[in-house]
Amino acid sequence: MLRFLLLLILSFSCLLVVSQSGKTKPMNIIFILADDHRYDAMGFMKKMKGLETPGMDRMASEGAHIKNAFVSTALCSPSRASILTGQYAHKHTVVDNEAALPKNLIFFPTYLQQKGYQTAFMGKWHMGNADDQPQPGFDQWISFRGQGVYYDPELNINGNRVKQPAGSYVTDILTGYALDWMTSRKKDKPFFLYLSHKGVHAEFRPAKRHDGKYKDLPIVCPPSMYLTATDSSKTYGTVTPPQTKVNYKDIPKWVRNQRYSWHGVDHMYHGEIRFDDFYRRYLETLLAVDESIQKVLDWVTTQGLQNNTMVVYMGDNGFSFGEHGLIDKRHAYEESMRVPMLVWAPGMIKPHSVLEENIMNVDLAPTFLEIAGIQKPAQMQGYSFVDLLSGKRHEWQRKKIFYEYYWESAFPQTPTTFAIRSDRYKYIYYNGIWDINELYDLQADPYEMNNLIRDSTYRATGLELRAELFNWLQETGGMQIPLKKAAGSRSDNLYRQTY
Repeated sequence: MLRFLLLLILSFSCLLVVSQSGKTKPMNIIFILADDHRYDAMGFMKKMKGLETPGMDRMASEGAHIKNAFVSTALCSPSRASILTGQYAHKHTVVDNEAALPKNLIFFPTYLQQKGYQTAFMGKWHMGNADDQPQPGFDQWISFRGQGVYYDPELNINGNRVKQPAGSYVTDILTGYALDWMTSRKKDKPFFLYLSHKGVHAEFRPAKRHDGKYKDLPIVCPPSMYLTATDSSKTYGTVTPPQTKVNYKDIPKWVRNQRYSWHGVDHMYHGEIRFDDFYRRYLETLLAVDESIQKVLDWVTTQGLQNNTMVVYMGDNGFSFGEHGLIDKRHAYEESMRVPMLVWAPGMIKPHSVLEENIMNVDLAPTFLEIAGIQKPAQMQGYSFVDLLSGKRHEWQRKKIFYEYYWESAFPQTPTTFAIRSDRYKYIYYNGIWDINELYDLQADPYEMNNLIRDSTYRATGLELRAELFNWLQETGGMQIPLKKAAGSRSDNLYRQTY
């Protein structure tokens, strides 16, 4: 009996810290979101030679690396809405970066406020087009319009526009505001901070102290970069030949066509940028984000709050650097839908923890609410992974990843896409376009170069995945494509500035 009671006490101590007065103290929560940070662009992963990220490395070594983290839609606004609501895009209907926010959405910080948390948002909101006005759920608000700028930003501070000092860098400015707010907050209440960086969104501009750090970094191109190359295609750095089987015939036409477009390596941003410079400046811009992480961790430790604070770092979506001849995101290939996710909570998580389970952006809201002792609301579609973080291994609900992306009139190169991914296979279905779908064995073909959609050996697997994908859409209310009003002009090179 005594042993049972000890185990029970230990399990609860993961989520609550007892103060000297004997009262339990809810955990503080800090959520740091980066923009367009792909899953393998972290120093400790040793995938991008020369990249140094001591802040991310520290989070992984002292906390948990969520190895298989994914977003439900690889696009700024839909992914951010999924984080805040715990819902998929077809449920919250924020399917592009332009349309106004629906008025019926409830963001999880509202529940934290009701529980007594002090809440703050600092940084890129980017939902509702250029709207940066204070949103429900946050006591403190600092944001900017749309994508914002890297240098000399103008911020909306609690409804007032404040121009920042000349030469100021947005990543540093936001981090400074975040540290100041945490320092000045009421000490008798728990807090939630959402620090949302502009970095590392294109077009990349590193902090001056990092500019040129990687100017001589060798460029190693991914194996799938030249599968769709033409006679006029440029080559960069070291060309990596495919080491696995390639099915050239069944590369979708839209992928071939997009190579020479705004989001393709042969015509990046209408040919205004070179791939090698683009890649190097991405890594340089990431360094300030990593320094922000370091400052936050140091602040928590200096304040003596490390045993009662959880810090979560994540990217809002991935990013392609030449895979399949593409840059940017939106599509359902690994480099687009996978993201970095790190969790640091010394009072709860064992050092060097690695979670192999499939975790998604829709799982964050339920997780944060459980940390705060709040039951998951019925409208949330994600799952809390608190038990996984605290070492209580059990049967994890999420066996497969479901993905959706809806065609945008401003960026029409990528079609409406639905996908389902298991630990081994991925099936990609394109809607409203005359093209071929895709099926990959990720264990044998991690770079997704051998489309198995015509291979009779895998027909049963593909049909089973397709059925499961559409069953999921039907069960979750996703059988009607959300349609938004077209806004702005087209950006594709064939019909640029038309409407």
